[in-house]
Amino acid sequence: MFLFDKFNVCFEYYIYMKKLGLKFLLLFALCIFALQPAFAIKIGLDDGIKQTYIGSSKKSAVYDGKTGKELYRLNPFIPYTLRAYNNAVVIKIDGKYFSFGTNYVIIKPLEEKCFLATKKRWYRGEMIVYNIDKKLVVINSLPIEEYLLGVVPSEMPSKWNNEAHKAQAIAARSYAIANLGKRKHSGYDLKDTPLDQAYGGASAETPQTTKAVMSTRGIVLTYNGKVIPAYYHASSGGQTVSSGAVWAKDLPYIKSVPAYDDGIRKNGHGVGMSQHGANNLANKGYNAYQILNYFYKNVKFSVVKTQL
Repeated sequence: MFLFDKFNVCFEYYIYMKKLGLKFLLLFALCIFALQPAFAIKIGLDDGIKQTYIGSSKKSAVYDGKTGKELYRLNPFIPYTLRAYNNAVVIKIDGKYFSFGTNYVIIKPLEEKCFLATKKRWYRGEMIVYNIDKKLVVINSLPIEEYLLGVVPSEMPSKWNNEAHKAQAIAARSYAIANLGKRKHSGYDLKDTPLDQAYGGASAETPQTTKAVMSTRGIVLTYNGKVIPAYYHASSGGQTVSSGAVWAKDLPYIKSVPAYDDGIRKNGHGVGMSQHGANNLANKGYNAYQILNYFYKNVKFSVVKTQL
């Protein structure tokens, strides 16, 4: 839970926006607060598998997650097979398997701008591998802003309007922070699939979507002083729905509104922001903050301290 920690600045400004072909003056308040810091997030890449592989673009090392002791150094651009064997994680080197003597290892880069590989993708940050009940759990641990660099292009086409990308970045950041610890029983926060948010790692990054993440760094949506899980979906087929129509509870900041995605087949739960609708509104001249204020009601824009 992220509560307001310290008030920095609150200011009001006027903006013009288009609606139904008419321009009108909108009083828009943007309140910026410093919230408790959110540094890292753990993303579950694989769960319940017998083996995986880890590689790196530069020198990296394997550490015992329990003691911090360095166990082995990985050479660049060599895929190393890791397996679950009894209660340990083992590594294949020159055709033979060697045990790390622990069920919990962390793979860390030893050089700057080093990426780690698994699942045929490159990733920022570190990799955590557990042997739980003789099956591996593979986790990517990294700063939230770096995580978002791989979320926005996985959730929204890179050729779409930059204001839609910015709206997506803010919604995805809010969802991630509001759901930290959601899957802690599995050892991580979120999955890398649309069950939470699609995440393709560094391999998915594009200049356009990276710009959107960087330009909105730390900005989240809040309601009554808390970061909201800003639900979104691909398309509503013309009208979004309240959360109570899909789940057991109505959320006060999500109401049914025209989605501006008419003619597009419904894809998703229909709650919150329609991604196609956001792009259509952006193409009509709406900025990211107007788009988000349209799909989420009575929310404020706040800033959380994040690392990159």
